Amino acid sequence: MDLIAAAVPFFLLAVLVELAIDRSRGAGLYRANDAINSLSAGTLSTTIGYFTKLLPLIAWGFVLENFALIDMPLSWFDASPRGIALWITAALAWDLCYYWFHRFSHEISILWAAHAVHHQSEDYNLSTALRQTSTGFLFGWIFYLPLFLIGFPLEVLVTVNAVNLIYQFWVHTQVIRRMGALDRILVTPSNHRVHHAQNERYIDKNYGGMLILWDRLFGTFEDEREDEPVVFGVRKPLANWNPFWANLQVYDYLLFDARHARRWRDKLGIWFRRTGWRPPDVEERFPKQRADLAAFEKFDPPIPGALRRYALAQFGAAIAATLGIAALFATSGARAVLMPCTLLWVLLYTLGILNERRPYAVRIELARLLLVVPAGVLGIALTGDLAVPSSWLWTGAGIYLAVSLAGLYGATRGATKNILKQDVISYK
Repeated sequence: MDLIAAAVPFFLLAVLVELAIDRSRGAGLYRANDAINSLSAGTLSTTIGYFTKLLPLIAWGFVLENFALIDMPLSWFDASPRGIALWITAALAWDLCYYWFHRFSHEISILWAAHAVHHQSEDYNLSTALRQTSTGFLFGWIFYLPLFLIGFPLEVLVTVNAVNLIYQFWVHTQVIRRMGALDRILVTPSNHRVHHAQNERYIDKNYGGMLILWDRLFGTFEDEREDEPVVFGVRKPLANWNPFWANLQVYDYLLFDARHARRWRDKLGIWFRRTGWRPPDVEERFPKQRADLAAFEKFDPPIPGALRRYALAQFGAAIAATLGIAALFATSGARAVLMPCTLLWVLLYTLGILNERRPYAVRIELARLLLVVPAGVLGIALTGDLAVPSSWLWTGAGIYLAVSLAGLYGATRGATKNILKQDVISYK
């Protein structure tokens, strides 16, 4: 059983509950555009994972099969005292490996390029927890190889990994402030808020997944202070709502510096040097302005209320599609979800440019509705992977298109001219 997939509906329900609490208190912890972008990044990560998740499993299985030092049968991990002790040992060992993976993801440039996605949100709420990278599969698996080398069963480590990730969801909140003695032992909302800060005092602190004891042991702990409120986000803001660019932004910065570096050792080394390091010759020719937190403003381009409601409605359709794709993947595998995922990815892209109020956004959305959706539905019908009649598929698509086109017309009828006159907001 995929514990993370089973937890997704509960994650979404918790987001809605926190949103209701936020609205009742008037705290302003949620902005629709930022939350949609965080959840879009999470949706992108999940669906791309359908085609990449086997890669780490193959590597781990190979090490376990050929190099394990101890033969640990799965039967050892039962409900006996010894079995429970082994489960706890596996969970602690995974959490320790996670600490070092997480720490190096902040300290080594190529790992930060993947992890930065999770930190780009300038809000902090449960939707931020679901803001995950789509490229973490490239290197993250390496940090857990020692556990497979020891001989822990794959099923056990996959389970403790899921528990570790599920635990980390609830700490992404400002609704819970301090938790007394638990703040000294566990990763709690207060401890993890520090981790998401761009304040100089807080930056690169509190890496633990479940236990904050690792940070206390290895000197990376910092307590949240009442006299220095956390400023969330990253020093180089994403400054757009495109989930694809969110995953590519830091890679692009590194590639720029590598291309302009004069020495080959710098062209290669920049990817593996400490985060923020730049070749001296590149820094001299292309200096970067230091972040000024005193002048920090959240990225929040205004859009008409009707267009915002249209984007929210389309995002609701994206969430429904995501849940449907998950069910289809569970029964039919990766091939069956390729076309539905492609349609979903195009929708996530158009949601981003609509929320940015880009001048071409309406034209792109019309092209999606009139060209991409019919072509995608035709492709799905031809593959025959869905367990429903084609007539149902076309009827559903027709209703979706009719409602969407009517909604888009209503959302842009009074605003289209103004939108099309807006200057292009440059990607930063």
